[in-house]
Amino acid sequence: MQKENGFRIGNVKIENRLALGPMAGVTDQPFRQICKEQGCGLLYTEMVSAKAIYYNNKNTKELLEVNESERPVAVQLFGSDPEIVSEMAARIEDGPFDIIDFNMGCPVPKVVNNREGSALMKNPKLVEEIFTALVKKVKKPVTVKFRKGFNEENVNAPEIARIVECCGVSAVAVHGRTREQYYSGKADWDIIRQVKEAVQIPVIGNGDVFTPQDAKRMLEETGCDGIMVARGAQGNPWIFREINHYLETGEILPRPSREELKSMILRHTRMQIEFRGELAGMREMRKHIAWYTTGLPHSAVLRNEVNQITDFKTLEEFIQTRL
Repeated sequence: MQKENGFRIGNVKIENRLALGPMAGVTDQPFRQICKEQGCGLLYTEMVSAKAIYYNNKNTKELLEVNESERPVAVQLFGSDPEIVSEMAARIEDGPFDIIDFNMGCPVPKVVNNREGSALMKNPKLVEEIFTALVKKVKKPVTVKFRKGFNEENVNAPEIARIVECCGVSAVAVHGRTREQYYSGKADWDIIRQVKEAVQIPVIGNGDVFTPQDAKRMLEETGCDGIMVARGAQGNPWIFREINHYLETGEILPRPSREELKSMILRHTRMQIEFRGELAGMREMRKHIAWYTTGLPHSAVLRNEVNQITDFKTLEEFIQTRL
């Protein structure tokens, strides 16, 4: 039976199968908006510490800024204290978010050493406590992103999925790697299939989707409801329109022209400057420009030169003449 194009998370309708994976330092408001325009169905904020909201940390304000045009959007929280996580979710629930997502996938040592992120995969009892509290405190749908397991000796994604489903979670996203793997090696899509078979709620597959063909293969091999693209969108927001087109027609769209690439880099930079101011916006764009230009001839030289530029006018001239 042909599935409809999109899917639902609780009462939230996602227009197609595609989600932008939350990435710290990457999926800020300008980048999310660009991915939305290219056809991404569901956006996620960068992860926000529940403790930081609790202590009114000023950096969280920018992380929680969402434009109405981005919706539907999920705000992603992380933490490990059921009371603080659920209270802070309730505190921000009236914000312009459609879904409250919780992070159990982050592999970064400072998060894991704090018993947060993917460290929670080792503590199913605490997971149950967190989601029981979270679902009780908020009215909006609650979702969670987790990994295959903490390491190969502790692969427990299907078990975690069943626990959170019993707590009332509306959907899960599964990255087919263990915490130990970080982002190396190959993502195990079979674990996504196992999670899909273990629960009734929607499952979003994540890991190694870099082309439209990857996306189609993931759907076919796992039966997942949604496809999360994370690193595959870095420097390549066009991936969303390409996947949508391929899933609908079976055709591969041509890659963006050099002119389209230049225009996207400059537009992204203007949006960053508007969001953060010229100096911070230009600095923020350095990694994005490195991603946009990966694979171009002399890209290392280009990157070094871009890293010296501090104002938009000089960058615009450089992009138009040198790219």
